[in-house]
Amino acid sequence: MNTPKAGTFRHIVFKDGTTWYAVALEFNIVESHENPKLAFFNLLQAVDGYIAAMKKVKGLKNYAALNQKTDSEYEAMWKNLHAKKPVESPYQIDMYGVASV
Repeated sequence: MNTPKAGTFRHIVFKDGTTWYAVALEFNIVESHENPKLAFFNLLQAVDGYIAAMKKVKGLKNYAALNQKTDSEYEAMWKNLHAKKPVESPYQIDMYGVASV
């Protein structure tokens, strides 16, 4: 379970058309840019701001906003990336992984 002080989130950076998208799955945050590294950098900044905002909210006990249900399209993409025999994706993947909160 993610809290404002500890946890992890999964991320994927992929290209759709001419735009690169960076997604933080557990937070349902998506950033875009023409460059995959800048899309990922923007995502990290957005995640940092999101977590900082959660730290300011008093009285939260379950941190549901930091542990959201992932969008089904991105969850399917994540599962495919980790499958023993992945199905060829229509998206170009630049990177994916798990990052710390």
